[in-house]
Amino acid sequence: MRYAGLLWEYLMNYAKTKLTYRADFWIEVFSDLLFQGLNLIFIFVVFGHTQSLGGWSEAEVVFVYGFFMIPYGLFSTFFGIWNFSDRYIVKGEMDRVLTRPAHSLFQVLLENVDPPSLVGSIVGAVIMASCWSQLGLPFHISDLFMLLLLVIGAVLVYGGLYTALSAISFYSDAPTGIVPLLYNIQNYGRYPVNIYNKLIRFTLTWVLPFAFVGVIPASYFLEKKNDDISQLALFTPVMGIIVFSLGLALWNHGVKRYRGAGS
Repeated sequence: MRYAGLLWEYLMNYAKTKLTYRADFWIEVFSDLLFQGLNLIFIFVVFGHTQSLGGWSEAEVVFVYGFFMIPYGLFSTFFGIWNFSDRYIVKGEMDRVLTRPAHSLFQVLLENVDPPSLVGSIVGAVIMASCWSQLGLPFHISDLFMLLLLVIGAVLVYGGLYTALSAISFYSDAPTGIVPLLYNIQNYGRYPVNIYNKLIRFTLTWVLPFAFVGVIPASYFLEKKNDDISQLALFTPVMGIIVFSLGLALWNHGVKRYRGAGS
C-alpha cells in the first residue's frame, strides 16, 4: 500500500506539471501516434509486394503489431529509464535516490513515469479488436484473462531487459550506446520470427527474448495451434518473471557496488 500511495503521488505531480504545459502533453501524444502510424504503414507497404510473410497474412501481422503496442505502451509509461546513465550516474542523482527508504529502482521508475504513452496501448487494443473481427476469430471471456496475463508477461520481459541495461551503468561509464541497438532489436519482435534465419530466431527467443513481447503471445489468439511459435505463447509470463528477476538482481548488485558520484 505504501508503494501504491507513492505511485499515486507521483502521478498527481505529473498531472500538475502537464496542466501547466498542456501543449507539451498533446505534442507528445501526437508524436507517439505518428511514429506508430508510420510503422503500421510500413507493414502495409510490405504486403503491397507479397501475399504472405512466412505463412502469415497481412491481417495476422497487423494483429501481432496491435498486440505489440499494448505492452510497449505500458512499458514506456512505467519503465522510461532511457537516460538513466546520464541523469543518475553522470549527474549524480543516484546519490539522492539512495538516501530515501523506498527501493531505488521503484523511485527511478516513478520519477520517469510517462502516462501519454498509454495512448499507444489503447490504439494497439483497437487494432487488435479490428483484426480480430476481420480474421473471424472466436471470442471467449477467458481470452480477456489470457490477454492480461500475456501482456503482463511481455511488460516484464521489456522491464527486465531495460533494467539490466540500465544497471550496466553501475559498472561502465558509457553504456548509452547500447540503448539504440537494443531498441532496434526489439522491433524484430513484432514480426513472425520464422522469417529470420536460425541465429536471429534463437537470439530473439532465448537470448534477447523480444519475440515474447509480440509475435509469440499474440499467436495464442490466432489459432496457429500447430505452429512452433504459438506453442511457446503460454510460456510468456514465465519468461517475463525470469527476465525481470535477472534484471532486478543485476540492478541490486550494481547498487551495492555504487560508491557515489564523487567529484
